[in-house]
Amino acid sequence: MQRLRTWNERFRTRDSKERNLKQALGEVDRMASALGLPDNVRETASVIYRRALDEDLLPGRSIEGVSTASLYAAARQAGTPRSLDEIAAVSRVEKDEIARTYRYVVRELKLEIQPADPESYVPRFASDLGLSDEAERRARSLLDTAKSQGIHSGKSPVGLAAAAVYAASLLVNEKVTQSEVSDVANISEVTIRNRYHELLEAEDGVALN
Repeated sequence: MQRLRTWNERFRTRDSKERNLKQALGEVDRMASALGLPDNVRETASVIYRRALDEDLLPGRSIEGVSTASLYAAARQAGTPRSLDEIAAVSRVEKDEIARTYRYVVRELKLEIQPADPESYVPRFASDLGLSDEAERRARSLLDTAKSQGIHSGKSPVGLAAAAVYAASLLVNEKVTQSEVSDVANISEVTIRNRYHELLEAEDGVALN
């Protein structure tokens, strides 16, 4: 009887894990589709989630929270990051829970994640706004100058990227509004205005030197 009970418990545990995994991978697929993330990011997110499940990181945390954190981490690892606001917009959990769970998963699984580079957001923002390759190159140039001047330190990479794209669109005469950039980047117009002035000042400073 004891042996039967042990086997029964094992099957029940395995079934529970499989149901958990199926639900999580469904969430990852749903959110990745909504965010336009490629297959390699989905695959990496599913590997991160499986590791979290195997290492027993789920107790006390929701399946949705851990699957969202896994996708957020996978997108950053792949160099196709999405901002926390964008991730939260398609998740079933609150932004604070995502951030908390993300930090926990990264720490416990010892994931290597580089800080997001503002330039990694530029192609998507430029594409969504219908801007030319020239505008995209100009935005990258503005960000390179900002890095060389050290003004990117401590600033939101999403905000810097959005401001660079906005500034570049004006510099190459393909005007888009701050409101349009704000919608695409999911960041406030105030942030865009502040960063935009800083980027142009850095550019002017280099030109004067």
